[in-house]
Amino acid sequence: MKNTIIAIAILVQTAASAQLTDSIKRLVPVKGGLNFRDVGGYKTKDGKEVVWGKVYRSAGIDKLTDADVALLDKKKIHTVVDFRGVAEAKAAPDRLPQNTDYTLSPAGSDSIPNAMQMVKLLKEGNFLEKFYGSDGVKYSGDRFRPLFVKLMTADKKEAVMYHCTGGRDRTGMATALFLYILNVPEETIEADYVASNVYLKKMNNMMAPLAKMSGLTEAQVQEQMALKPELIRSFFGGIKTQYGSIENFLQQEMGIGSKEITLLRKKYTK
Repeated sequence: MKNTIIAIAILVQTAASAQLTDSIKRLVPVKGGLNFRDVGGYKTKDGKEVVWGKVYRSAGIDKLTDADVALLDKKKIHTVVDFRGVAEAKAAPDRLPQNTDYTLSPAGSDSIPNAMQMVKLLKEGNFLEKFYGSDGVKYSGDRFRPLFVKLMTADKKEAVMYHCTGGRDRTGMATALFLYILNVPEETIEADYVASNVYLKKMNNMMAPLAKMSGLTEAQVQEQMALKPELIRSFFGGIKTQYGSIENFLQQEMGIGSKEITLLRKKYTK
């Protein structure tokens, strides 16, 4: 187990190193939130770059300070899509600038395992595999469609932000799809994805109660909960298996065809 944890740490550090080197520019310095970062700056396969300051991803933003909310306003983040479930969002409402266009897109999130179900899945050793496999594909169309509508229709002077509770799984899948559409290499997509392991280190205190409830060690829980490139590959693989290609999925479930892809690339790369 110790060797496994070390191997994961090395994998995360290697895959995310390029992404983390610009963390000073990428991370939004909010005091009341974690994993709040700019999705810009990534190079595309055709030599362009994802624009900075237009698209952001985050973990929960219910504890933002007044200064944090003012920073969002300054960054023109006035469009927010929330992937949490209805009860999840009600228990911890977002703190947002006035007149923010807020959309709750809870598809599938109300069926996320509760603590006891999580413990059962952890014992079985397949907690995240199902979330990214069959369940991830099943809910992705309804869950992420509102985000892409906002991305396509947002004023060019404004910014869009999306989030869930941890800003890693649902938010990670949304980011992977967005960067894929913009023609960003898969290794870069994976680096952005696994970087949440580093940005969310402060949330690792959740491992202790899960370990106690499950009878597993904290190291075992940590290993199962760690984000690995294989998970986002499983998500993409599940889409390809069901739809034939990611492009077919985008067209059928999101209404994103060649015209919309061209629009998104023109708007969010330069």
